[in-house]
Amino acid sequence: MNILVWHVHGSWLTAFVQGRATFLVPVTGDRGPDGLGRARTWQWPDTVLERTPEQLRDADIDLMVLQRPHELELAHRWTGRRPGIDVPAVYVEHNSPHETAVDTRHPLAGRSDIPVVHVTHFNRLMWDNGRAPTTVIEHGIIDPGHRWTGEEPRAAVVVNEPVRRGRTTGTDLLPHFAAWAPLDVFGMRTEGLAGYLGLPPERCRSRDLAQGDLHSAMARCRLYVHPIRWTSLGLSLLEAMFLGMPVVALDTTEVREAVPQGAGVVSNRLEVLGSAVRAFLADPGQARRTGEAARSAALARYGERRFLDDWERLIKEVTR
Repeated sequence: MNILVWHVHGSWLTAFVQGRATFLVPVTGDRGPDGLGRARTWQWPDTVLERTPEQLRDADIDLMVLQRPHELELAHRWTGRRPGIDVPAVYVEHNSPHETAVDTRHPLAGRSDIPVVHVTHFNRLMWDNGRAPTTVIEHGIIDPGHRWTGEEPRAAVVVNEPVRRGRTTGTDLLPHFAAWAPLDVFGMRTEGLAGYLGLPPERCRSRDLAQGDLHSAMARCRLYVHPIRWTSLGLSLLEAMFLGMPVVALDTTEVREAVPQGAGVVSNRLEVLGSAVRAFLADPGQARRTGEAARSAALARYGERRFLDDWERLIKEVTR
């Protein structure tokens, strides 16, 4: 089976392309957002093939996996075939609605020929999906192994572009967390974050690392902090749990489902979050035990095999 899929979310796609298919990933000369091609910072199998728009015109395509609204038109223009009409298609919705959960209508809400695949049950509930058929396939994580050492009494945070995204990613909350524990903030465009927040550099270190170095660096921190207010369930939170890290997170979107009791502390009360951060810093043994529980919970719910099995069942249904 040949599946056309754009390289949009590298972490999600890395798990997806482990499935039993050939994956055609568009590539353009500038490797822009619509033509990134194969990943350069993740390990992808040889079944992921780059195809130019010209090559896609004559390519055999059994399924189109769409992830952005404009890909409906883009797929038609590049392949000459209409998603959902000439070729079976599904639409993966990675995000929670950007506006309000009451009034935001999904871009495919008016169609019944393309299933919308949400990555969390929270997202499916919050979007107005209209007459589009919907399902949920929760995230799958390729197990990086238990790497937590907690040797550095610091809290890891993973967020891309924290200055631009601001309150959405809880950037304004970082000074609170920095008062309880020094932070290592990993992600793209994090440089200058301490100055922007008015924090001493040692209390808020910016670290933009290659994917291959990220997990080991995170795992040296005593705990993981997830200050996100409103995005879909962050893969970085799940990856931290797989690493064996205790987590402290806001009780927003799908987090309560992902972090069961004993695997970390989930709350919207700053005093509760602060107490948890200080407790993990003071007691490495408690941090280790909580991290082991977090890893067990993540393995049970977000394992790669379950993710691929769920997708294989859906693909068979859609292309039958």
